[in-house]
Amino acid sequence: MSEVDHYRELAQRPVDLEQRLAALEATSTTQNLSIAETSDVPEDHQETFWVLEGLKQRAQSPSGSVLLTGAVQTPMGQHAHWHRQITAQELFDTDFGARADSLSALGHPVQLRLLQRLLTDACTIEDIRESGDFGTNGQIYHHLRQLVATGWVRLLGSSKYEVPPARIVPLLTILLGVDR
Repeated sequence: MSEVDHYRELAQRPVDLEQRLAALEATSTTQNLSIAETSDVPEDHQETFWVLEGLKQRAQSPSGSVLLTGAVQTPMGQHAHWHRQITAQELFDTDFGARADSLSALGHPVQLRLLQRLLTDACTIEDIRESGDFGTNGQIYHHLRQLVATGWVRLLGSSKYEVPPARIVPLLTILLGVDR
């Protein structure tokens, strides 16, 4: 099974879950509670943490589980429906360091701004260069090569680039995760 087919299959599985979530979203509140407050969710806040409560009910692992999910339409019109769940133990058993190159590509401000442009209003080197914020074509290509090498961007041909749909939700969750 190809990676694309795998992601399509994952996108199809949560259809019934998405319907239930949509119903809950219609009634949910948008309270901002800190992470520390989520360990023992008071009954009056359970609606706010509906995804967390659902995950805890479904998790079969004593170590717990981690879930990333999202349904996004970018300003450029890309649609991304993405879902990934893994037990905490499975994640602890992986080599955290093996992710360094991919995370490093996100650690450069120019590369993050390039990703933002590709998601919002640019798809070619010309679009990017015209803004004047990214330097020469050579500098732009240098940064794009690093993003392509780590899978955050793909070349479509004719100097056209995009953030692959399977990377949009993970990128946005990483950005959300570092916000305080």
